[in-house]
Amino acid sequence: MNDNKTPPELDLDNLRATKVLGKGATGTVFLVHHNSHDQPFALKVVEKSSTSARRARREISILRRLSASHHPFLPHLIASSETPQFICWATPFCPGGDLNVLRHLQNDRVFSPAAIRFYLAEIISALEHLHEQGIAYRDLKPENILVQQSGHVTLTDFDLSRDLVPRKSGTTNFCADSGQTGSSFASPVAKYCMNDTSLIKRKFTRFITMKKAKSARVSPVNKRNPNDLISTNERSNSFVGTEEYVAPEIIRGDGHEFAVDWWALGVLCYEMMYGTTPFKGKNRKDTYRNILFAEPEFIRRPNALTDLIRKLLEKDPTRRLGYQGGAWEIKEHEFFNGLRWDLLTEVLRPPFLPSREETEVKEGGIDVREYFQKLNLPPSPLWSPSHDECRDNVSLTEF
Repeated sequence: MNDNKTPPELDLDNLRATKVLGKGATGTVFLVHHNSHDQPFALKVVEKSSTSARRARREISILRRLSASHHPFLPHLIASSETPQFICWATPFCPGGDLNVLRHLQNDRVFSPAAIRFYLAEIISALEHLHEQGIAYRDLKPENILVQQSGHVTLTDFDLSRDLVPRKSGTTNFCADSGQTGSSFASPVAKYCMNDTSLIKRKFTRFITMKKAKSARVSPVNKRNPNDLISTNERSNSFVGTEEYVAPEIIRGDGHEFAVDWWALGVLCYEMMYGTTPFKGKNRKDTYRNILFAEPEFIRRPNALTDLIRKLLEKDPTRRLGYQGGAWEIKEHEFFNGLRWDLLTEVLRPPFLPSREETEVKEGGIDVREYFQKLNLPPSPLWSPSHDECRDNVSLTEF
């Protein structure tokens, strides 16, 4: 969607929803058309009374910042509105689905090394830009990587992201701050340094036996105090993320920073290569234990890709690829030899090109104003920025 085609005003009278893209306990995402515009966009609605309201406002704030610092593999905010009952915001629709759906469409449900290289490069570029903005993403997973109409990817869902002051050069102490115990899970081991493996194992085993093990592939794991999610420090002690993608330092309660995104990148790369995550256990307890103590298993002979994964899945964050030098360290890895990072957006034939059928204007559908009225939502026009603030190459925000 380019700037000169952006709807001048997103008044609810002129909006028509043709599909519910996602519906959860905290809200709904619609595929929405503007009466005078031929391109659809996504409208996400969250109830202000829900526990997600604070995170919704944080996501809107981050989207506004990303709009001002445009990046081709990150989204922007088209419009937002807050009524007495709801918080809602609009982002352009991304018709290619997410990377998890796309993986299941591949032979053997895995990507080729060439496709992995392409998608990883764009994800690394997006994470690099976020980190330069002082934003730790903290929720990297296939479901949050969407495919644009062009075939290029974009990240979505920033409700778990937070601002972090970049680590000072030479800082290597990654023991937990004893005054900040973090999550209820991390507290039994939060006082101990990561190199005391035997003690961590005993504390982990003692604590985890008191918890009811639950298995959840994509449910976020959040700490109890939401206020800690938005404070600004060099490290965060929040317990957030999707369990199979959570970094060891988050589980230990050591405090964490941007390196958690590079760990998640390693898990993502492994899943793209083998069709499963490297530390998945039969339940949550086993998954966390594997993350802390197990090493990833590789079926094939060692190569540049497996070496990249090993270095990203280093349990000591201070030794993890990307910790010292950020994204450039990863870009210099041999797996990306010969890649022209400055020409990624010029690739005209990505591994997958979505159909244009989803973006075509359809008749009928749900009247957005009537739908909101049924929810007792007072109708209100959405705020819309100037055309200069609306950017191309963006994506749907999903639950």
